[in-house]
Amino acid sequence: MCNQQKTAIAHKAQLATGRFASAEDVINEAFNLLQERERRIGELRQKIAVGLVQIERGEVLDGEVVMARLEEKIQTARESQM
Repeated sequence: MCNQQKTAIAHKAQLATGRFASAEDVINEAFNLLQERERRIGELRQKIAVGLVQIERGEVLDGEVVMARLEEKIQTARESQM
């Protein structure tokens, strides 16, 4: 089955459930989801770029140090709730 056939079946299924009123609504939602995905990918790429610059500057922490700090914060939060 080709992608076009799969897409047509998916559109019909979405229309049959009543979730969308028309094929255009299905396509609009798919387009919106694609835009959101692209936006998130862009944000992730920016964060990766920042992280790489930080690594180049030596601004890194050992994983065990980070985990120990997180465990301390969790323990402190638990104690404050008692």
